[in-house]
Amino acid sequence: MKKSTLGFVLLSSIALVVISTFALTATPSETSSQTIPSTEKNMSSSPTKKEFAVKKTDKEWKETLTDEQFSICRMSATEPAFKNKYWNEKREGVYQCVACKAQLFSSEHKFDSGTGWPSYFKPINTTIIGERVDSSYGMKRTEVHCTSCGSHLGHLFEDGPQPTGLRYCINSASLALIPKKNAEIVEAAKTSEKSK
Repeated sequence: MKKSTLGFVLLSSIALVVISTFALTATPSETSSQTIPSTEKNMSSSPTKKEFAVKKTDKEWKETLTDEQFSICRMSATEPAFKNKYWNEKREGVYQCVACKAQLFSSEHKFDSGTGWPSYFKPINTTIIGERVDSSYGMKRTEVHCTSCGSHLGHLFEDGPQPTGLRYCINSASLALIPKKNAEIVEAAKTSEKSK
């Protein structure tokens, strides 16, 4: 990674930490870490005002997600850097949406961005990740969400490695890692089901 790109990544991370420390009130999560709430209203109705294949009420989402997962996936919160499940994960596999199980990212596209959040240079396919403008906290960023259920995932930046130059900076709480061996079993079962 170029020095200028690394500098931009570090400055972006520092800005988010400063904003979260001084401008926001943290909400306790199920773990010992704290989650930064979004300034936006509840987004469970959907971040883009469109219909999603997976639809649930807030009550239904709260029954299937932990408090931290609900806060991040349905309320656009952000988990703390370096204090989340997958920021330093090295196992091979597929990362799926914790809310609807849609396959989002592959470990083959994961890289260490130095930001403290899991980062990927591309999703498994371009149709599974939706984008919208996020101008909360006085910054203009690109928010990314699961197109299957509308769950907030994180943000997209144009400071990633080649071949895409993109960095999908994702909250661990919005993901579930299916290790490679398990992912192969799941894929084989899907292929078998389709051939019937």
